[in-house]
Amino acid sequence: MEFHVAGRIEDYALIGDMQTAALVCRDGTVDWLCLPRFDSPAVFAGLLGTDQHGFWRIGPAVPEGEKTPDATRRHYRGESLVLESEWDTGSGTARVVDFMPPRDGAPQVIRIVEGVSGRVAMRSSLRMRFSYGQVVPWVQQVGDRTVAVAGPDSVWLDTDVETYGEDLTTYSDFTVSPGDRYCFTISWEPSHKPQPSLPDPQGSLTATEDFWREWVEQCTYSGPYREAVIRSLITLKALTYGPTGGIVAAPTTSLPEDIGGVRNWDYRFTWLRDAAITLSSLLRTGYREEARAWREWLLRAVAGDPENLQIMYGIAGERELGENMLHWLPGYEGSSPVRIGNGAAHQLQLDVYGEVTEALHLGHMTGLARNDYASVLQLKLIRYLEKHWMEPDEGIWEVRGPRRHFVHSKVMAWVAVDRTVKLIESGEIEGPLEELKELRDEIHYDVCEKGYDRERNTFTQSYGSRELDASLLLIPQMGFLPPDDKRVIGTIEAIQRELSTEDGFVLRYPTSSVDENLDGLPGDEGAFLACSFWLADDLAMIGRVQEARRLFEKLLALRNDLGLLAEEWDPRRQRQVGNFPQAFSHVPLIDTALRLTACGAFEG
Repeated sequence: MEFHVAGRIEDYALIGDMQTAALVCRDGTVDWLCLPRFDSPAVFAGLLGTDQHGFWRIGPAVPEGEKTPDATRRHYRGESLVLESEWDTGSGTARVVDFMPPRDGAPQVIRIVEGVSGRVAMRSSLRMRFSYGQVVPWVQQVGDRTVAVAGPDSVWLDTDVETYGEDLTTYSDFTVSPGDRYCFTISWEPSHKPQPSLPDPQGSLTATEDFWREWVEQCTYSGPYREAVIRSLITLKALTYGPTGGIVAAPTTSLPEDIGGVRNWDYRFTWLRDAAITLSSLLRTGYREEARAWREWLLRAVAGDPENLQIMYGIAGERELGENMLHWLPGYEGSSPVRIGNGAAHQLQLDVYGEVTEALHLGHMTGLARNDYASVLQLKLIRYLEKHWMEPDEGIWEVRGPRRHFVHSKVMAWVAVDRTVKLIESGEIEGPLEELKELRDEIHYDVCEKGYDRERNTFTQSYGSRELDASLLLIPQMGFLPPDDKRVIGTIEAIQRELSTEDGFVLRYPTSSVDENLDGLPGDEGAFLACSFWLADDLAMIGRVQEARRLFEKLLALRNDLGLLAEEWDPRRQRQVGNFPQAFSHVPLIDTALRLTACGAFEG
């Protein structure tokens, strides 16, 4: 049979149905798919292992033992999540259209093969492996349908091409000419339930394109780099779990921050921080329904227990996200361990209170309908902060070393109090105004006294530390200090000197630190893309607008050919690293485009 190894992270395309997502490699292989939800066990886990752990490949047939060629070209159809890949071969050209229709019943992956010119021999190779590649299902024919069953899961294959089984894999060999169209659909259903309805691939394709066209039409942004902004918005929508409004940080687990290393985490959950900033970007570009749904998700997740606020929850608000290792998977390019669940869920990260409060405040400012419990929740969160803001925590980067008094955490505690003060002053809620003003001043004074290095004219990562941290770039963006404050300018310039790569991108913090317990992990990591966008924002805010624009355009150039970004950029290997695609990279792309447009960076 033909063979395949996982591609570079940027070789993948995203398709999804707002409940789960698949990654499709350049050679036509679906290497990652969890069913029926983002956080369900994968049925195709080849991305983190080998072909033995599950895949679905459709492409030109190749001789035994040869690698399937990459598509000659690929693109999304217009402003949608429908992927087209085309192969030019010696005998002609063939096209594969991949998509997942917004769900109305069973989740489906639909792949339509079309002849473009000449005659092209094609092959579909489908190897389903349940429970992250660990379980070989029982495969049988039920009429004209093929079904794979293992435990609670069943996946049904429907196609108008003849199939056969060999080497625990389902194959189809066929030839396409101009005008030919062959459809393949897999549908998931609980194994104890009746078989899912027969698919309608062509009708589903039309409905999927209509869905995305109508959704994109709601966007209020029409400035420069609209294509990049729209693609990022589509990606964020694809990372939203439709039934609840929860937003996953990424649809993958354990794509490494350091290839070959241990910095491999499961991002298929809803971080309050990531979801809150995603909400902010959606609100700024006209998407109120997603904001309303996320606010309802938040209220359900936090429930009546804001004192025990978690930094992340499951996509339906689940609290138990225990971390485990999948030892049978070798990991992406040997990066092990492969983790599912996330042990950081119960960390103390005080900045989360600020992000959530800022999101609720922005919802109010942009006309989101009032929710009385949201106001009650905001006051309860502030009451908690009033008692705990002065404590050390694990901070925005979820360090697994000792707790510290992180400056960013204190700044975001100030944000939470400040936004609540403004809400009380507007008359929207009632609260102890003078008491909160005093608390706001107290936090501000504490940060400026203990988190600022006067000798170097820069804020530092934590109280008493000499290390820098890219999260300090948010100080002017959150309104903690004005952009023209000498301490802000000094911090921006210090980060450029000490945390920037040769390309001008920004590291989160020095992993090779004088303090070896900084994050409690061995190894290194790449430049963090969100932080690099934050630097562009700050440069624009302090009047260095053209420098900001140049950095923004360099960051846009890191996107793959489909406009997608992972979490980080490895400057040594010149490739994307970390989970993919990453909401925390696409959100600041949108925000920076909005800021640069507002300050006239694209004029002239």
